[in-house]
Amino acid sequence: MKRSLIFAMALALGVTASAYAANPFGDVPAGHWAYDSIEKLAAAGVIDGYGDGTFGGDKLMTRYEMAQLVARAMANGANADKLAAEFADELDALGVRVANLEKKADAVKIAGEIRAHYANIGGDVHDSWSKLRTRIWFKGQVNDDWTYVGMVQNEQDFRNDTGDEELKFQRAYLEGRLGGVEVQAGRIDTTDITGGNIYDTRFDGVKLTYGKEIKLIGRAGKATDANFEHGLDHGGDTYSVEAVAKLGKAGDLHGGWWKFKDLVFTENDIQPSDNIWTVGLDLNVAEELELTADYIKSNVHVYDGGKKYDDDGYVIGLNYKGASAAKPGSWGLHAKYYHLGAPVIIAHTMNGMHEVVDETADEATIGFKGYSLMGYCTVAKNMVAGVEWYDLKSMDALGVKMKTLWTQLVLTF
Repeated sequence: MKRSLIFAMALALGVTASAYAANPFGDVPAGHWAYDSIEKLAAAGVIDGYGDGTFGGDKLMTRYEMAQLVARAMANGANADKLAAEFADELDALGVRVANLEKKADAVKIAGEIRAHYANIGGDVHDSWSKLRTRIWFKGQVNDDWTYVGMVQNEQDFRNDTGDEELKFQRAYLEGRLGGVEVQAGRIDTTDITGGNIYDTRFDGVKLTYGKEIKLIGRAGKATDANFEHGLDHGGDTYSVEAVAKLGKAGDLHGGWWKFKDLVFTENDIQPSDNIWTVGLDLNVAEELELTADYIKSNVHVYDGGKKYDDDGYVIGLNYKGASAAKPGSWGLHAKYYHLGAPVIIAHTMNGMHEVVDETADEATIGFKGYSLMGYCTVAKNMVAGVEWYDLKSMDALGVKMKTLWTQLVLTF
Protein backbone atom coordinates (compact mmCIF):
# COMPACT_ATOMS: atom_id res chain seq x y z
CA MET A 1 0.00 0.00 0.00
CA LYS A 2 1.20 3.58 -0.51
CA ARG A 3 2.38 5.38 2.62
CA SER A 4 0.01 8.24 1.83
CA LEU A 5 -2.92 5.81 2.24
CA ILE A 6 -2.11 5.07 5.86
CA PHE A 7 -3.17 8.43 7.19
CA ALA A 8 -6.87 7.65 7.31
CA MET A 9 -5.98 4.54 9.31
CA ALA A 10 -3.44 6.34 11.47
CA LEU A 11 -5.91 9.06 12.34
CA ALA A 12 -8.37 6.37 13.45
CA LEU A 13 -5.80 5.25 16.02
CA GLY A 14 -6.43 8.41 18.02
CA VAL A 15 -2.72 8.91 18.80
CA THR A 16 -2.00 12.00 20.87
CA ALA A 17 1.19 13.67 22.00
CA SER A 18 1.57 16.12 24.84
CA ALA A 19 3.64 18.48 22.69
CA TYR A 20 4.36 18.50 18.98
CA ALA A 21 7.90 18.71 17.68
CA ALA A 22 8.71 20.29 14.35
CA ASN A 23 7.99 18.04 11.39
CA PRO A 24 11.25 16.10 10.87
CA PHE A 25 10.66 15.10 7.24
CA GLY A 26 12.07 17.27 4.47
CA ASP A 27 9.68 15.93 1.80
CA VAL A 28 6.57 17.03 3.72
CA PRO A 29 6.31 20.83 3.43
CA ALA A 30 4.31 22.89 5.88
CA GLY A 31 1.50 23.36 3.39
CA HIS A 32 1.03 19.62 2.75
CA TRP A 33 -2.48 18.33 3.51
CA ALA A 34 -1.08 15.66 5.88
CA TYR A 35 1.46 17.92 7.63
CA ASP A 36 -0.44 18.11 10.97
CA SER A 37 -1.11 14.35 11.09
CA ILE A 38 2.52 13.49 10.31
CA GLU A 39 3.72 15.99 12.92
CA LYS A 40 1.49 14.38 15.59
CA LEU A 41 2.46 10.80 14.69
CA ALA A 42 6.16 11.64 14.60
CA ALA A 43 5.97 13.36 17.99
CA ALA A 44 4.25 10.28 19.46
CA GLY A 45 6.99 8.03 18.09
CA VAL A 46 4.62 6.14 15.79
CA ILE A 47 6.45 6.99 12.55
CA ASP A 48 10.14 7.73 12.01
CA GLY A 49 10.57 7.84 8.20
CA TYR A 50 13.70 6.71 6.37
CA GLY A 51 17.36 7.13 7.20
CA ASP A 52 17.76 9.99 4.72
CA GLY A 53 15.27 12.11 6.68
CA THR A 54 12.37 11.67 4.27
CA PHE A 55 8.89 10.33 4.89
CA GLY A 56 8.47 8.71 1.44
CA GLY A 57 4.74 9.16 1.16
CA ASP A 58 4.55 7.84 -2.40
CA LYS A 59 6.45 4.63 -1.72
CA LEU A 60 4.73 1.29 -1.30
CA MET A 61 4.49 0.05 2.29
CA THR A 62 4.69 -3.63 3.29
CA ARG A 63 2.26 -5.26 5.73
CA TYR A 64 5.17 -5.73 8.12
CA GLU A 65 5.89 -1.96 8.09
CA MET A 66 2.21 -1.28 8.70
CA ALA A 67 2.24 -3.72 11.62
CA GLN A 68 5.18 -1.81 13.10
CA LEU A 69 3.14 1.39 12.91
CA VAL A 70 0.17 -0.27 14.61
CA ALA A 71 2.41 -1.73 17.31
CA ARG A 72 3.90 1.67 18.10
CA ALA A 73 0.45 3.24 18.21
CA MET A 74 -0.71 0.56 20.64
CA ALA A 75 2.35 1.16 22.81
CA ASN A 76 1.24 4.79 23.03
CA GLY A 77 -2.20 3.81 24.28
CA ALA A 78 -4.10 3.99 21.00
CA ASN A 79 -7.31 2.00 20.52
CA ALA A 80 -6.24 -0.17 17.57
CA ASP A 81 -8.46 -3.22 17.85
CA LYS A 82 -9.58 -3.28 14.21
CA LEU A 83 -6.13 -2.70 12.78
CA ALA A 84 -4.60 -5.13 15.28
CA ALA A 85 -7.00 -7.82 14.13
CA GLU A 86 -6.12 -7.15 10.47
CA PHE A 87 -2.37 -7.36 11.16
CA ALA A 88 -2.50 -9.98 13.93
CA ASP A 89 0.00 -12.35 12.25
CA GLU A 90 2.53 -9.60 11.66
CA LEU A 91 2.11 -8.30 15.22
CA ASP A 92 2.63 -11.80 16.54
CA ALA A 93 5.86 -12.03 14.55
CA LEU A 94 6.94 -8.79 16.20
CA GLY A 95 6.21 -10.30 19.62
CA VAL A 96 3.42 -7.80 20.33
CA ARG A 97 0.61 -9.03 22.58
CA VAL A 98 -2.70 -7.59 21.47
CA ALA A 99 -4.03 -7.17 25.00
CA ASN A 100 -7.45 -5.79 24.11
CA LEU A 101 -8.13 -8.52 21.57
CA GLU A 102 -6.89 -11.20 23.96
CA LYS A 103 -9.25 -9.92 26.62
CA LYS A 104 -12.19 -10.08 24.23
CA ALA A 105 -11.22 -13.54 23.02
CA ASP A 106 -11.11 -14.75 26.62
CA ALA A 107 -14.63 -13.46 27.29
CA VAL A 108 -15.96 -16.87 26.21
CA LYS A 109 -13.81 -19.99 26.58
CA ILE A 110 -14.67 -23.39 25.13
CA ALA A 111 -13.14 -26.71 26.17
CA GLY A 112 -14.03 -30.30 25.49
CA GLU A 113 -13.56 -33.90 26.55
CA ILE A 114 -14.17 -37.08 24.57
CA ARG A 115 -14.20 -40.42 26.38
CA ALA A 116 -14.47 -43.80 24.68
CA HIS A 117 -14.90 -46.76 27.02
CA TYR A 118 -15.60 -50.47 27.01
CA ALA A 119 -16.92 -52.39 30.05
CA ASN A 120 -17.24 -56.12 30.60
CA ILE A 121 -19.17 -57.50 33.59
CA GLY A 122 -18.53 -60.94 35.06
CA GLY A 123 -19.35 -62.85 38.22
CA ASP A 124 -23.03 -63.58 38.85
CA VAL A 125 -24.01 -60.94 36.29
CA HIS A 126 -22.84 -60.97 32.67
CA ASP A 127 -22.99 -57.93 30.44
CA SER A 128 -20.80 -55.70 28.28
CA TRP A 129 -21.16 -52.36 26.58
CA SER A 130 -19.23 -49.56 24.92
CA LYS A 131 -20.01 -45.87 24.81
CA LEU A 132 -18.68 -42.61 23.44
CA ARG A 133 -19.20 -39.63 25.72
CA THR A 134 -18.62 -36.10 24.47
CA ARG A 135 -18.64 -33.07 26.75
CA ILE A 136 -18.36 -29.42 25.72
CA TRP A 137 -17.77 -26.76 28.39
CA PHE A 138 -18.14 -23.05 27.83
CA LYS A 139 -17.37 -20.26 30.23
CA GLY A 140 -18.51 -16.67 29.71
CA GLN A 141 -17.18 -13.65 31.58
CA VAL A 142 -20.13 -11.73 32.99
CA ASN A 143 -17.99 -9.06 34.65
CA ASP A 144 -14.73 -8.86 36.60
CA ASP A 145 -16.24 -10.82 39.51
CA TRP A 146 -18.64 -13.33 37.95
CA THR A 147 -18.59 -15.94 35.19
CA TYR A 148 -21.17 -18.29 33.72
CA VAL A 149 -20.32 -21.97 33.19
CA GLY A 150 -22.29 -24.44 31.08
CA MET A 151 -21.70 -28.00 29.90
CA VAL A 152 -23.47 -30.07 27.25
CA GLN A 153 -23.02 -33.85 27.16
CA ASN A 154 -23.81 -36.38 24.46
CA GLU A 155 -23.63 -40.15 24.96
CA GLN A 156 -23.69 -42.77 22.21
CA ASP A 157 -24.34 -46.36 23.30
CA PHE A 158 -22.98 -48.82 20.73
CA ARG A 159 -24.85 -51.87 22.04
CA ASN A 160 -27.47 -51.47 19.32
CA ASP A 161 -27.72 -50.11 15.80
CA THR A 162 -29.59 -46.97 16.78
CA GLY A 163 -26.73 -45.78 19.00
CA ASP A 164 -29.22 -44.74 21.71
CA GLU A 165 -27.91 -41.19 21.64
CA GLU A 166 -28.65 -38.89 24.55
CA LEU A 167 -27.95 -35.16 24.70
CA LYS A 168 -28.21 -33.27 27.99
CA PHE A 169 -27.42 -29.80 29.28
CA GLN A 170 -25.73 -30.97 32.48
CA ARG A 171 -24.10 -27.86 33.96
CA ALA A 172 -25.44 -24.35 34.22
CA TYR A 173 -24.24 -22.08 37.01
CA LEU A 174 -22.75 -18.76 37.99
CA GLU A 175 -19.49 -18.61 39.92
CA GLY A 176 -17.81 -15.67 41.58
CA ARG A 177 -16.92 -14.15 44.93
CA LEU A 178 -18.77 -12.26 47.63
CA GLY A 179 -16.00 -10.80 49.75
CA GLY A 180 -13.85 -13.74 50.80
CA VAL A 181 -16.47 -16.37 49.91
CA GLU A 182 -16.39 -18.33 46.64
CA VAL A 183 -19.91 -18.85 45.30
CA GLN A 184 -21.42 -21.28 42.80
CA ALA A 185 -25.15 -21.14 42.09
CA GLY A 186 -27.18 -23.20 39.64
CA ARG A 187 -26.78 -26.80 38.41
CA ILE A 188 -23.37 -27.72 39.83
CA ASP A 189 -21.13 -30.75 39.51
CA THR A 190 -20.75 -31.99 43.10
CA THR A 191 -18.39 -34.55 44.60
CA ASP A 192 -18.44 -35.05 48.36
CA ILE A 193 -15.38 -34.75 50.57
CA THR A 194 -14.68 -38.52 50.51
CA GLY A 195 -14.08 -38.40 46.76
CA GLY A 196 -17.61 -39.32 45.76
CA ASN A 197 -18.43 -42.36 47.91
CA ILE A 198 -21.54 -40.62 49.26
CA TYR A 199 -22.57 -38.33 46.42
CA ASP A 200 -20.94 -37.74 43.05
CA THR A 201 -23.28 -36.16 40.51
CA ARG A 202 -25.21 -32.98 39.76
CA PHE A 203 -26.72 -30.72 42.38
CA ASP A 204 -29.20 -27.86 41.95
CA GLY A 205 -28.53 -25.15 44.49
CA VAL A 206 -25.82 -23.00 46.03
CA LYS A 207 -22.29 -23.92 47.10
CA LEU A 208 -20.22 -21.60 49.31
CA THR A 209 -16.50 -22.08 49.98
CA TYR A 210 -14.43 -20.09 52.47
CA GLY A 211 -10.86 -20.29 53.71
CA LYS A 212 -7.51 -21.64 52.57
CA GLU A 213 -5.58 -23.58 55.24
CA ILE A 214 -8.91 -24.54 56.78
CA LYS A 215 -11.55 -24.66 54.06
CA LEU A 216 -15.27 -24.66 54.84
CA ILE A 217 -17.80 -25.80 52.23
CA GLY A 218 -21.57 -25.45 52.52
CA ARG A 219 -24.37 -26.48 50.13
CA ALA A 220 -28.13 -26.09 50.03
CA GLY A 221 -30.48 -27.22 47.29
CA LYS A 222 -31.83 -30.39 45.70
CA ALA A 223 -30.21 -33.64 44.65
CA THR A 224 -30.85 -34.05 40.93
CA ASP A 225 -32.53 -36.95 39.17
CA ALA A 226 -29.51 -39.17 38.55
CA ASN A 227 -28.29 -42.72 39.13
CA PHE A 228 -29.46 -43.02 42.72
CA GLU A 229 -28.68 -46.20 44.60
CA HIS A 230 -32.00 -46.24 46.42
CA GLY A 231 -34.52 -45.87 43.61
CA LEU A 232 -35.01 -42.12 44.09
CA ASP A 233 -36.25 -40.74 40.79
CA HIS A 234 -36.56 -37.11 41.84
CA GLY A 235 -34.48 -34.56 43.68
CA GLY A 236 -34.98 -34.23 47.41
CA ASP A 237 -33.93 -31.32 49.62
CA THR A 238 -30.23 -31.64 50.39
CA TYR A 239 -27.87 -29.81 52.74
CA SER A 240 -24.21 -30.32 53.53
CA VAL A 241 -21.34 -28.82 55.52
CA GLU A 242 -17.77 -29.97 54.97
CA ALA A 243 -14.35 -28.90 56.22
CA VAL A 244 -10.79 -29.57 55.05
CA ALA A 245 -7.77 -28.76 57.23
CA LYS A 246 -4.37 -28.85 55.54
CA LEU A 247 -1.59 -30.61 57.42
CA GLY A 248 1.24 -28.98 55.51
CA LYS A 249 3.08 -31.40 53.24
CA ALA A 250 1.73 -34.33 55.24
CA GLY A 251 -1.75 -34.16 53.66
CA ASP A 252 -5.13 -33.08 55.01
CA LEU A 253 -7.84 -33.98 57.51
CA HIS A 254 -11.46 -33.65 56.47
CA GLY A 255 -14.98 -34.25 57.70
CA GLY A 256 -18.55 -33.41 56.86
CA TRP A 257 -22.29 -33.83 57.26
CA TRP A 258 -24.93 -34.41 54.58
CA LYS A 259 -28.72 -34.46 54.90
CA PHE A 260 -30.90 -36.01 52.17
CA LYS A 261 -34.71 -36.09 52.30
CA ASP A 262 -37.26 -38.55 50.90
CA LEU A 263 -35.01 -41.53 50.12
CA VAL A 264 -36.34 -44.96 49.12
CA PHE A 265 -34.20 -47.84 50.43
CA THR A 266 -36.48 -50.80 49.71
CA GLU A 267 -40.01 -51.09 48.34
CA ASN A 268 -41.54 -50.70 51.82
CA ASP A 269 -38.86 -48.57 53.46
CA ILE A 270 -39.13 -44.85 52.71
CA GLN A 271 -37.03 -42.63 54.96
CA PRO A 272 -38.00 -38.99 55.53
CA SER A 273 -34.33 -38.07 55.84
CA ASP A 274 -30.84 -39.56 55.86
CA ASN A 275 -28.19 -37.80 57.94
CA ILE A 276 -24.67 -38.87 56.99
CA TRP A 277 -21.47 -37.99 58.84
CA THR A 278 -17.97 -38.63 57.58
CA VAL A 279 -14.37 -38.14 58.69
CA GLY A 280 -11.25 -38.92 56.69
CA LEU A 281 -7.53 -38.45 56.18
CA ASP A 282 -5.32 -38.04 53.10
CA LEU A 283 -1.74 -38.78 54.12
CA ASN A 284 1.46 -38.52 52.06
CA VAL A 285 3.31 -41.56 53.42
CA ALA A 286 6.22 -41.44 50.95
CA GLU A 287 7.33 -39.58 47.85
CA GLU A 288 4.40 -39.68 45.37
CA LEU A 289 2.58 -42.25 47.55
CA GLU A 290 -0.69 -41.24 49.23
CA LEU A 291 -2.85 -43.15 51.70
CA THR A 292 -6.53 -42.21 51.96
CA ALA A 293 -9.05 -43.38 54.56
CA ASP A 294 -12.69 -42.37 55.07
CA TYR A 295 -15.31 -43.51 57.58
CA ILE A 296 -18.98 -42.80 56.85
CA LYS A 297 -21.96 -43.18 59.20
CA SER A 298 -25.73 -42.82 58.68
CA ASN A 299 -28.61 -42.47 61.14
CA VAL A 300 -30.82 -44.73 59.00
CA HIS A 301 -31.28 -48.41 59.86
CA VAL A 302 -32.22 -50.62 56.92
CA TYR A 303 -34.06 -53.88 57.49
CA ASP A 304 -35.01 -56.46 54.89
CA GLY A 305 -36.62 -59.77 55.78
CA GLY A 306 -36.05 -59.06 59.46
CA LYS A 307 -32.31 -58.59 58.95
CA LYS A 308 -30.54 -55.34 59.77
CA TYR A 309 -27.96 -54.18 57.25
CA ASP A 310 -24.89 -51.99 57.77
CA ASP A 311 -25.64 -48.32 58.36
CA ASP A 312 -22.00 -47.25 58.03
CA GLY A 313 -18.99 -47.90 55.86
CA TYR A 314 -15.36 -47.15 55.10
CA VAL A 315 -13.06 -46.80 52.10
CA ILE A 316 -9.25 -47.16 52.16
CA GLY A 317 -7.10 -46.22 49.17
CA LEU A 318 -3.52 -46.01 47.91
CA ASN A 319 -2.43 -43.65 45.14
CA TYR A 320 1.00 -43.81 43.51
CA LYS A 321 1.99 -40.99 41.16
CA GLY A 322 -0.67 -39.82 38.69
CA ALA A 323 -1.29 -39.33 34.99
CA SER A 324 -1.39 -35.69 33.88
CA ALA A 325 -2.97 -34.89 30.51
CA ALA A 326 -0.37 -32.15 29.97
CA LYS A 327 2.61 -34.50 30.54
CA PRO A 328 3.03 -37.34 28.01
CA GLY A 329 4.51 -40.42 29.64
CA SER A 330 3.15 -39.63 33.12
CA TRP A 331 1.28 -42.46 34.83
CA GLY A 332 -0.43 -43.46 38.04
CA LEU A 333 -1.61 -46.53 39.96
CA HIS A 334 -4.56 -46.56 42.35
CA ALA A 335 -6.13 -49.17 44.64
CA LYS A 336 -9.18 -49.04 46.93
CA TYR A 337 -11.05 -51.29 49.33
CA TYR A 338 -14.76 -50.57 49.85
CA HIS A 339 -17.14 -51.63 52.63
CA LEU A 340 -20.23 -49.44 52.24
CA GLY A 341 -23.70 -49.99 53.66
CA ALA A 342 -26.75 -48.81 51.71
CA PRO A 343 -27.64 -45.72 53.83
CA VAL A 344 -24.25 -44.07 53.20
CA ILE A 345 -24.36 -44.46 49.40
CA ILE A 346 -26.64 -41.92 47.77
CA ALA A 347 -25.12 -41.61 44.29
CA HIS A 348 -21.77 -43.34 43.84
CA THR A 349 -20.75 -43.04 40.19
CA MET A 350 -17.79 -45.43 40.16
CA ASN A 351 -17.18 -47.26 36.89
CA GLY A 352 -17.46 -50.69 38.51
CA MET A 353 -20.87 -52.37 38.78
CA HIS A 354 -21.95 -52.33 42.43
CA GLU A 355 -25.75 -52.45 42.35
CA VAL A 356 -28.08 -55.13 40.98
CA VAL A 357 -31.89 -55.09 40.98
CA ASP A 358 -33.63 -58.29 42.05
CA GLU A 359 -36.55 -58.45 39.61
CA THR A 360 -38.49 -60.93 41.77
CA ALA A 361 -38.26 -58.77 44.90
CA ASP A 362 -38.30 -55.46 42.97
CA GLU A 363 -35.52 -54.00 45.09
CA ALA A 364 -31.82 -53.20 44.86
CA THR A 365 -28.89 -54.84 46.59
CA ILE A 366 -28.09 -53.43 50.03
CA GLY A 367 -24.56 -52.05 50.02
CA PHE A 368 -21.38 -53.62 48.69
CA LYS A 369 -17.79 -54.54 49.58
CA GLY A 370 -14.68 -55.41 47.60
CA TYR A 371 -11.73 -53.75 45.90
CA SER A 372 -10.64 -51.91 42.77
CA LEU A 373 -7.31 -51.58 40.92
CA MET A 374 -6.69 -48.81 38.39
CA GLY A 375 -3.87 -47.70 36.11
CA TYR A 376 -3.62 -44.62 33.92
CA CYS A 377 -1.01 -43.39 31.43
CA THR A 378 -0.76 -40.26 29.26
CA VAL A 379 0.04 -41.75 25.85
CA ALA A 380 0.27 -38.32 24.18
CA LYS A 381 -0.50 -34.76 25.19
CA ASN A 382 -4.16 -34.52 26.22
CA MET A 383 -4.66 -38.26 25.59
CA VAL A 384 -4.99 -40.44 28.71
CA ALA A 385 -5.61 -44.20 28.61
CA GLY A 386 -6.86 -46.15 31.62
CA VAL A 387 -7.72 -49.65 32.81
CA GLU A 388 -9.84 -50.37 35.91
CA TRP A 389 -10.71 -53.67 37.61
CA TYR A 390 -13.46 -54.05 40.22
CA ASP A 391 -14.19 -57.15 42.30
CA LEU A 392 -17.29 -56.38 44.38
CA LYS A 393 -20.01 -58.28 46.25
CA SER A 394 -23.38 -57.10 47.51
CA MET A 395 -23.90 -57.16 51.28
CA ASP A 396 -27.47 -58.49 51.27
CA ALA A 397 -29.07 -61.91 51.24
CA LEU A 398 -28.44 -62.15 47.49
CA GLY A 399 -24.66 -61.93 47.92
CA VAL A 400 -24.29 -61.02 44.24
CA LYS A 401 -20.73 -61.10 42.90
CA MET A 402 -19.89 -58.34 40.42
CA LYS A 403 -16.59 -58.13 38.52
CA THR A 404 -15.99 -55.26 36.11
CA LEU A 405 -13.20 -54.69 33.60
CA TRP A 406 -13.32 -51.09 32.41
CA THR A 407 -11.05 -49.57 29.74
CA GLN A 408 -11.13 -46.02 28.46
CA LEU A 409 -9.36 -43.37 26.41
CA VAL A 410 -9.97 -39.71 27.27
CA LEU A 411 -9.12 -36.84 24.91
CA THR A 412 -9.23 -33.22 26.09
CA PHE A 413 -9.00 -30.02 24.08
